[in-house]
Amino acid sequence: MTTDIQEQAASPAPDENKLIAERRAKLAAIREKGVAFPNDFKPAHKAADLRLQYGDKTREELEADPVQVTLAGRMMFKREAGKKAAFATLQDSSGARADGRIQIYATLDLTGEEAMAALHHYDLGDILGVTGTLFKTKTDELTIKVSELRLITKSLRPLPDKFHGLADQETKYRQRYVDLIMNDETRRTFKARTAAMSSIRRFMEKNDFMEVETPMLHTIPGGAAAKPFITHHNALDMQMYLRIAPELYLKRLVVGGFDRVFEINRNFRNEGVSIRHNPEFTMMEFYAAYTDYKWLMDFTEAVIRQAAIDAHGTATLTYGGRELDLAKPFHRLTIVGAINKFAPHYTDAQLNDAEFIKAELLKFGVKPHAHSGLGALQLALFEETAESQLWEPTYIIDYPVEVSPLARASDTRAGITERFELFMVGREIANGFSELNDAEDQSARFLAQVAAKDAGDEEAMFYDADYIRALEYGMPPAGGCGIGIDRLMMIITDSPNIRDVLLFPHLRKED
Repeated sequence: MTTDIQEQAASPAPDENKLIAERRAKLAAIREKGVAFPNDFKPAHKAADLRLQYGDKTREELEADPVQVTLAGRMMFKREAGKKAAFATLQDSSGARADGRIQIYATLDLTGEEAMAALHHYDLGDILGVTGTLFKTKTDELTIKVSELRLITKSLRPLPDKFHGLADQETKYRQRYVDLIMNDETRRTFKARTAAMSSIRRFMEKNDFMEVETPMLHTIPGGAAAKPFITHHNALDMQMYLRIAPELYLKRLVVGGFDRVFEINRNFRNEGVSIRHNPEFTMMEFYAAYTDYKWLMDFTEAVIRQAAIDAHGTATLTYGGRELDLAKPFHRLTIVGAINKFAPHYTDAQLNDAEFIKAELLKFGVKPHAHSGLGALQLALFEETAESQLWEPTYIIDYPVEVSPLARASDTRAGITERFELFMVGREIANGFSELNDAEDQSARFLAQVAAKDAGDEEAMFYDADYIRALEYGMPPAGGCGIGIDRLMMIITDSPNIRDVLLFPHLRKED
């Protein structure tokens, strides 16, 4: 024997075109009577606030001290009891932080004959404005007894059936507006993202960082090893690039005397799309004069920990059903140390044999560049054997010079830079280093990148003569770091796909 819910779930979805036509006809009738989309209703209350303030009141307390409310929301449910009474549920924007739905009760006696007749024709998805008093039903449901009811916005498209839901994940991402209407979890994800972003900004400002904005259109793509988007400036008749990173502009500001700067904004990289990659993504980069990579690791750890606390009230998170404790000090390992820990079958001799590593990488389907040195090969092997196993927050340190063209070289270890990358749940979250402020060394590094590009490395950097000129004026010693905000938000909101934390992720054409 099937239940009513099972029968509804198994029934075919209604003809959407027919439903839209019916709604358009209703709108046409409304237009004939006057203003179809009024803009003079001003709600004074939110559903979540009413629940918080009055949800624990008894029926007797609400009757003894009537509370008048004015609220607007989208009708998500309607149940009519003949022509004399009807219940409905309205949902407003407060659902992003708590239960943003509240029940309303309209009656012929109190709400009026005209409003009740109109309510009969209203559809799920319509936005209504109501005025009334709070009371508790026999089942103790906080409810608004409606004295005035108005249609604020007519919905022309039906909401997804509550049993069929959105058709698939792509529809959720492509029609985010519907996803936000239907799913409390989605709204709460983006509320948590906003809370974490606000936390980061407060933390940076508290530590004397100045927020700045630098160009999105670059004449030379720099600051990262990535393939850029290319565009053309008509008035100047010149090729330009959407920025892949703000780094070189932010360091120009350090040259200019701003000792602590940060920017939270978009970067663009003309690369693949996956559960971890979107061609347009948010980064925070920050630079602090008279600091180094060791200071940066401590500071970055504190930024991330505080963001988690402000978004969730705790630094102990759950990701994919597994605990992730951001309260504990983050681990630190070298590239070779990480390989030794997670792929212990390799010997020290093998990890220092470039030809062995090249052969090993081919087994993983990775063909290294011909110009790759031992350090770059070790890094590539780390990415294939250890990176995905770095669940707990871990800094990987001591990156080779050849893959770190903007990082300061170690004063004591040849071929090594003062650089780190932060990994959590098997993915990179941040990249930072003591900044290279030697103009002649930086010029030589850029020339090496140009040679790599000429040899076929599409992600190698360009030579930026103006940045070299800026360094020639003198940049104080500094540390800088970039945090991948979207990937961090995936962890903070327990989201498996980067599209879950982007309001409007990039997708293929709909057709």
